[in-house]
Amino acid sequence: MPSDWSWSTLALVAVLLMQAALVLRVFLKRGREPSARITWAVIIVVAPIVGIAGYILFGEINIGRRRVERLRRVLASLPDPAQALEGAGPDAAPRVPERREHIFRAAATVNGYPPVGGNRARLSTDSDESIDALVADIDAARDHVHLCFYIWLTDRNGTRVAQAAMRAARRGVACRVLVDDIGSRGLIGSPLWEEMAAAGVRLARALPVGWVLLRPLRGRIDLRNHRKLAVIDDRIAWCGSQNCADAAFLPKARFGPWVDVMMRIEGPLARQHQHLFASDWMAHAPDDMAALLDRPPPPCGPGFTGQVVAGGPVSRVTPMPEIFTTLMFSARRSLVITTPYYIPDEPLQAALIACAHRGVETILTVPAVNDSWFVRVASRSTYEALLAAGVRIFEYNGGLLHAKAMSVDEDIALIGSANLDRRSLALNFENNVLLHDPEVTRDLRARQEAWIARSTEVLASDVAAWSWRIRLRNNVVALAGPIL
Repeated sequence: MPSDWSWSTLALVAVLLMQAALVLRVFLKRGREPSARITWAVIIVVAPIVGIAGYILFGEINIGRRRVERLRRVLASLPDPAQALEGAGPDAAPRVPERREHIFRAAATVNGYPPVGGNRARLSTDSDESIDALVADIDAARDHVHLCFYIWLTDRNGTRVAQAAMRAARRGVACRVLVDDIGSRGLIGSPLWEEMAAAGVRLARALPVGWVLLRPLRGRIDLRNHRKLAVIDDRIAWCGSQNCADAAFLPKARFGPWVDVMMRIEGPLARQHQHLFASDWMAHAPDDMAALLDRPPPPCGPGFTGQVVAGGPVSRVTPMPEIFTTLMFSARRSLVITTPYYIPDEPLQAALIACAHRGVETILTVPAVNDSWFVRVASRSTYEALLAAGVRIFEYNGGLLHAKAMSVDEDIALIGSANLDRRSLALNFENNVLLHDPEVTRDLRARQEAWIARSTEVLASDVAAWSWRIRLRNNVVALAGPIL
């Protein structure tokens, strides 16, 4: 029997060997940012127990080999996104000024959705109006209703949408509802979920967790489907930041109201959203939707050019940061960003600073009070460099500003579910719409100005007045940004 000293030695050697193996893996893993490599290596060496456990649970972007294989099979079985739009008519041809073409070419490399014309869109005025209009669209549906939300609550608005889906299913409309298994766990375990199933609504859970203790062996538990989209009758699509819930958002009511923006779209972009929903649905349910995408798309009339930009942990490395930085570098007169979570990687922060340095009006609006203390503190570590470059920073005071939007000059807009943090940039499944249209962009800019009017501007003198303790806290917490 080995002595206590021998067992201690063996344990120490095992830990050291595991540290060495994980540090080696950190530096050999492809597609990882240098800052993330350094952060993980330091944590594993300095705090071995926390570092080893943390890396095993959260160190690599992995949703599970079987899930990746199934998603790839699904995508291979679906019609090509470009071919799926054949027959929409001449107005579906993209029309973008030459100086903007590179943005849409870059966006097309994310998941193959090409720019397409013939679209019309309207921004909702607030959360309740979004739900009112979505319920009206569902009540008017004749063929199908497809809904995908990260969080779906059983509150007033969540129940209204569920009831509309049940009414549609009872009159013979094919209704499919896909929700994230963690984000919507309250709905999944509620009687409302059972009522929808009994009414004929087809239900599926995105990225089901299963046995919690076994989940780390099959992929990270925190990689989630963060998308918010709806498709009705292949001709109407919804995209934006709002979950299927009241603005009060009762699980985190003390931060409310949650201020969102949703966009209702008519035209060929609905088919691209249909393709995106089908890829998610078929990866989690036995229902094959390929035949629906083989139908000729509804004809369209004149309208703006746009495309779906949907990132995820199975996309190529860094697609979303590339799109954001491309938009920033394309700005010539103004760049206005609204995001609840600003923890950028180094290229994003540098692009925003460069934008201000070259004389572009550059504005960043974030919530004054955030539901994540970590995000609020880490975000503030970026303020000094941004302000020094000339970026204007506003902190919104009317609740939790949850909208994720970007307006560039007077003609380019990006609206969707993606935040400017690592979780949205690399970990979660997200959906956004990139569009070229002066009218929609002006509407978005007006909305952003309304949020700015309810905000407090952060000045360089404010940041200079922070104590050394606040600066130390902000900068230390921000060190974990590259890995979370």
